[in-house]
Amino acid sequence: MESAREAGAVGRLVGDGLAGVVAVVRDTHRAISDRAFDAVGPVSRPVRAVHDAVTGGVYAIVRAAHATIPRLIGTTVEHGWRPEKSPLSGSPAGRVTLGVVNGIWGDTLDARHPDLATPMALRARDADVQPTAEDLRAAFPAATPRIVVFVHGLCETEDHWSLAADRHHGVAGTTLGSRLRREFGYTPVYLRYNTGLHVSDNGRRLAALLEEVSTAWPVPVREISLIGHSMGGLVIRSAGQQAAGAGHRWAHAVRNVVFLGTPHLGAPLARGVHRVAWLLARFPESRPIGELLRRRSAGVQDLAYGNLVEADWRAADPAALPSDTCTDVPFLPGAHHYFIGATLGGRPHDPLAAVVGDLLVPFSSAAGRGDRRRLPFPAGNGRHLGGLHHLDLLNHPAVHDQVCAWLAAPAAQPEGDEASR
Repeated sequence: MESAREAGAVGRLVGDGLAGVVAVVRDTHRAISDRAFDAVGPVSRPVRAVHDAVTGGVYAIVRAAHATIPRLIGTTVEHGWRPEKSPLSGSPAGRVTLGVVNGIWGDTLDARHPDLATPMALRARDADVQPTAEDLRAAFPAATPRIVVFVHGLCETEDHWSLAADRHHGVAGTTLGSRLRREFGYTPVYLRYNTGLHVSDNGRRLAALLEEVSTAWPVPVREISLIGHSMGGLVIRSAGQQAAGAGHRWAHAVRNVVFLGTPHLGAPLARGVHRVAWLLARFPESRPIGELLRRRSAGVQDLAYGNLVEADWRAADPAALPSDTCTDVPFLPGAHHYFIGATLGGRPHDPLAAVVGDLLVPFSSAAGRGDRRRLPFPAGNGRHLGGLHHLDLLNHPAVHDQVCAWLAAPAAQPEGDEASR
């Protein structure tokens, strides 16, 4: 039973987490006491020996209790769970919780608690859809030759594409997907995936999944559009690069790619966490906390500068200060590429906008305009929206209007032109 497995996995995850916290406290205590005893000198050795023996035993007992009790509860619940109980992922709140946990520790979950790790899958009616002709036909009975795939960002799920849908004028509950279906005949397809994995790993999985979907789609696929929010845009770019290298057919059907608040050049917050972890690791007393910060997911680490390919992270030293060594990945040939970036202030080049951006991504990163890397967005294929934050870009009326305008009449896209500001 899925619900029982999730309950057991939650217990084991909580146990591991509590044991990790105890370990941080223990190591911090040890570093502080070592400095104090070293300052006193050899005369402190008898007291130090007694202190280390006592505290070591206490921490071992506490750590074992914190690790064992939640695991025991989880195991008990797992074996005694009633079949009628729905899984944690069966409710909106549970899906949001799992999305956040996967974003922060997704690679750890994938390796140690797979029942809580989110597998990459298409979603329809709150369920995974297998990429087979039978399942796709059942999930999308009104499938059209035009597909638009929505790829969410870090710590999100497909539910985020419906955030604040009631703020639209005219039709209540309008999402970008429903509007594209109504106005242009697109079939909206929503992806869910483990955002804590490396972007390149998710890109490889997405490339393979889209190849299966386009082959088994109920009607011949004439056109594919891809829309990514935040990290989702990086996953799309990585998938396109890997699909081109593997000779996947779906890549030739892509006509439009839209990036909403995508950190093409990285996110300052992700770099800041890395630098804080590096700084804390310099001192024995703070090193355990630094180690705890270093356990953030591979996906979060990739956001520092926008890693897209495996070579960007494979040889990198996770303990070193981050630097921009990302590989340039070309846009998909034959497709129009667009971006929308937001800032809390009204203008994209205000000093505050350069630092804060939309709270998570600066406009320069969303636009792909940096000192070392510049993405070739053509003039007219970029848009700044002032007074919005990062999550507004998922489902704001101004975003809807701009995306619909682009997809209704895509402009010519000569290589090398730059996005308008």
